Amino acid sequence: QWVYNILEKKAEADRIIHENPDPCNGFVLVPDFKWNQNQLDDLYLIALVHRRDVKSLRDLTAEHLPLLRNILQEGTEAVAKRFGVPGSQLRIYLHYQPSYYHLHVHFTALGYDAPGSSVERAHLLADVIDNLAMDSMYYQKRALTFALRADELLLKKFQEAGRV
Repeated sequence: QWVYNILEKKAEADRIIHENPDPCNGFVLVPDFKWNQNQLDDLYLIALVHRRDVKSLRDLTAEHLPLLRNILQEGTEAVAKRFGVPGSQLRIYLHYQPSYYHLHVHFTALGYDAPGSSVERAHLLADVIDNLAMDSMYYQKRALTFALRADELLLKKFQEAGRV
């Protein structure tokens, strides 16, 4: 619900860094709660898409390329304009598995070792765009490896099903 509150400007409207209001290919860019906004070394922003029908990386097809390209281009430009951090100094990625199921993209400072930015969980947005351009159904077909903590419910479900 907090994602929808941000998108509907019922909460945190004053924190929006950039918005593309297009209902299909638009998004809002906001600071992540993990970032105190006092220094750029640990810059951390989240792009929340306006669409509510795209939950995660698994839902993406070539149909979503305009949305993903908007996030990459406009998000990078907004960060450069607002914070003076060029795109070459950003890590822009999606999580799989995500922490919540509403498509969102992470923008972090390249030097910041953000939680979940490692290779087994983070998928670079530029790579996602390239993969979908090559094969529209790439993320429906591909096996995606991800790490789980010992206390996560999903791990327990995999164990009960004999998958781990």
